[in-house]
Amino acid sequence: MIFLRNIKKEDASELREHGYSNLSTEQVEALICDWDKKQFNGKYFEMYAIVYNEKIVGTISLYQQSSEVVSIGPEVFCKYRRKGFAKEAMICACQMAKEKGFKIVSQQIQTNNAASIALHRSLGFETNELIFTNAKGNQVSIYLKCLS
Repeated sequence: MIFLRNIKKEDASELREHGYSNLSTEQVEALICDWDKKQFNGKYFEMYAIVYNEKIVGTISLYQQSSEVVSIGPEVFCKYRRKGFAKEAMICACQMAKEKGFKIVSQQIQTNNAASIALHRSLGFETNELIFTNAKGNQVSIYLKCLS
């Protein structure tokens, strides 16, 4: 069983070891300080640690798209993948988003990311399968889930 918790400055070295190895510990600490603001581009944003057996196995974020729509960004560290942590974390994050008043989760998923597509379909997300190129140049489709 996993749980989500706010990321603390003391988590910097563990995050750096598994998911942010291209950054220094000081840079990861600066990221954590930014995440503590719970805001990005003037909108609600929150980053959580995905914790299993007292170890951080990944991160998951909630980002406000509009007053009723949120995006959820899970990232399970490589050595912990394929154990169901992303699905458990998404279920927890959807519940948190619902408690914060969001009604819909909207995800942009790259069309070549079979694992993410399977995960979102298993959680009841729907798509019209229209493909477009996002701002980062990736081919994506939108997946939606109602939180009611």
